[in-house]
Amino acid sequence: MIGFTFGFGSILILLVAVLIASSVRIFREYERGVVFMLGRFWKVKGPGLVLIIPVVQQAVRMDLRTVVFDVPTQDVITRDNVSVKVNAVVYFRVVDPEKAVIQVARYFEATSQLSQTTLRAVLGKHDLDQLLSEREQLNTDIQKVLDAQTDAWGIKVSIVEIKHVDINETMIRAIARQAEAERERRAKVIHAEGELQASRQLLEAAQTLARQPQAMQLRYLQTLTTIAADKNSTIVFPLPIDLVSAVMERFNKPSA
Repeated sequence: MIGFTFGFGSILILLVAVLIASSVRIFREYERGVVFMLGRFWKVKGPGLVLIIPVVQQAVRMDLRTVVFDVPTQDVITRDNVSVKVNAVVYFRVVDPEKAVIQVARYFEATSQLSQTTLRAVLGKHDLDQLLSEREQLNTDIQKVLDAQTDAWGIKVSIVEIKHVDINETMIRAIARQAEAERERRAKVIHAEGELQASRQLLEAAQTLARQPQAMQLRYLQTLTTIAADKNSTIVFPLPIDLVSAVMERFNKPSA
């Protein structure tokens, strides 16, 4: 009788220990427990020590740390009908454990699939030039679209970064030819603008010299000085009519 009592007491103590052990949950600082009471949501508990009533309550452990997801390479057709391969990386985390458990079955898989479709949809609205030169703006656009759609799941998408944009060799050569043509166009425009500015300056100089005959003579003498500096050249130049007329008048003037 004593042995039976001792055995029953041991079993009872063992059952109590098992119940206590099954009712104790320890959640780390970055974890939360979504507790259900008889199948209905009760509250979010943690971090630290949390007691759960066995059978009556169930707890789902949620990790609140930022998750880094590498979006697989996607085939994207840009707005100007260029086929490119793009992959990206997405940073997101759970901000509302209740929604992440109740509103979506597998939040990680759902966010992954949504990231792939959003990447193709957003980039498909832009030209190839924008895809290559406005990457920061495209990152922001994708992040805003994803964050708006995952808000109902209690997910916060904080960062989206486009990693690689792969273009086939034919398109690379076409881009190189386009860039070369653009450089030639700019060079011609700059040269034409320089010619226009020079012609305007020459016109202004000609108008100034026409209004001031003395300035014309000074300019003529300055030109002669410049030419005379080259001793190895023989230069024939005409004398100004005004200068010759002045000299002839002085010689022809009768003496008093």
